[in-house]
Amino acid sequence: MEAAAGQGVVKPTLAKGKPSASFRLRNGSLNAVRLRRVFDLFDRNGDGEITVDELAQALDALGLEADRASLAATVGAYVPDGAAGLRFEDFDALHRALGDAFFGSVADDDHHGVGKAEDNDEEMREAFKVFDVDGDGFISAAELQEVLKTLGMPEASSMANVKEMICNVDRDSDGRVDFGEFKCMMQGITVWGA
Repeated sequence: MEAAAGQGVVKPTLAKGKPSASFRLRNGSLNAVRLRRVFDLFDRNGDGEITVDELAQALDALGLEADRASLAATVGAYVPDGAAGLRFEDFDALHRALGDAFFGSVADDDHHGVGKAEDNDEEMREAFKVFDVDGDGFISAAELQEVLKTLGMPEASSMANVKEMICNVDRDSDGRVDFGEFKCMMQGITVWGA
């Protein structure tokens, strides 16, 4: 067993094969912003901590059926004494440890630019697949709404809002987002202060 912050760590195992390479993005500052958003989504009661129960509920909602005993053993090693759950810093440490366990350390990922464009394109395709629920190569308003609901996003409550989101990136005005439009949208996201 390894130690993290002076505590024993249970090495995670995968029940359903290797996770997506998009688990850890190569842009550190963008990854930190996205990780914070994930943390906030998982922290259902907004108390600044993610309990094992909240994490299990979030994973279950995403269709990732979590074994609670294994989850508790893995996550418990990162919960500080006296805390009810993971604070953001603890969640970040857990995320890094899982990334290192599944993909090697961040230093191992540094290709010095070799294959970086292909890696980014693959990450984009993986992200696109999350929203392209029926696999037809397009993201419809209904698919976007379904994913937003699964993630507990308030934007999902109104189909008009979802359609407006689609219209904002739909360059060919066909009422849906193709991979090219999705890629342009994602590349156009600017992270301020990062």
